[in-house]
Amino acid sequence: MTWQTVVHTPDQLGESPFWHPTEGRLYWMDIPGRQLHRLHVASGVQQSWAMPSEPGCMAPAESGGLMVALRTGVYRAREWGGTLALIVPAPYDTATMRFNDGKADPQGRFWSGTIDETRSAANAQLWSLDCRSATPQLESKVGGATTGNGLAWSPDAQTLYWADTPSHTISAWDWNADSNTLSRPRVFASWPGKPAGWHVGMDNNGGYSGRPDGAAVDAEGNYWVAMFEGGRILQLSPNGATLAVWPLPAQCPTMPCFGGDDLKTLYVTTARKNRLSAELEAFPDSGCVFAMRVEVPGLPVNFYRD
Repeated sequence: MTWQTVVHTPDQLGESPFWHPTEGRLYWMDIPGRQLHRLHVASGVQQSWAMPSEPGCMAPAESGGLMVALRTGVYRAREWGGTLALIVPAPYDTATMRFNDGKADPQGRFWSGTIDETRSAANAQLWSLDCRSATPQLESKVGGATTGNGLAWSPDAQTLYWADTPSHTISAWDWNADSNTLSRPRVFASWPGKPAGWHVGMDNNGGYSGRPDGAAVDAEGNYWVAMFEGGRILQLSPNGATLAVWPLPAQCPTMPCFGGDDLKTLYVTTARKNRLSAELEAFPDSGCVFAMRVEVPGLPVNFYRD
């Protein structure tokens, strides 16, 4: 299985990809570029939509359109390119924080973690927004992170995963979908930090796996995580063991998702912002979207429900 470059125009920081099954489109975003993108894979037609502030994540809505978490709050768009209606304002200081990785849960709530851009405090949180009643309910579910990433659920919707990228750790909780409560926190997987003197081009990446960024889960419950600066996607078993390592033609993958009619195409967004020239010379397609075929299908995207 080999990677193909499916989007050749690079983003600064590609993120939040998902496959829309009825549209046959791949959606993703460029956070610092303040753009949402979508690609109709069969025709090759790509569209972009400028945002008023940095988008952190998004999810398709069951009744059409999107939920989008911007720096300033969570917004509802009823159609592509349409009005962005504020649902809830940002629950943090927008001068130093923004929304980051997130998606909808199996019951239709919209979740998003945050990032402390100063990297000076572990005050990032994981927020859950339930809009299935007359009054939107925004609740903090987990805290103590610096950069929230890697949000995903197991196929039986009983386990929630969330990563703190700078601490090189993915955690897991038991999740009660009906009450939306988390219990039994535990470390799912962790890796050593960056070795002193590490640089791009070292043999075996200098023994550095990278740090966990975005993730997706397949139909067998395996957790596929993008290892930022590790130049690889890892496939982890439900107990956190490494099953496979998939090197990429980019040093900084950011998030995978499963797509295609059979959900056996793995798409991965990548980054190029603030990367050194030597890295970009070695990996000229950094920031592009890549894809490869896999044997086990992924879980379909969860839709947000109004």
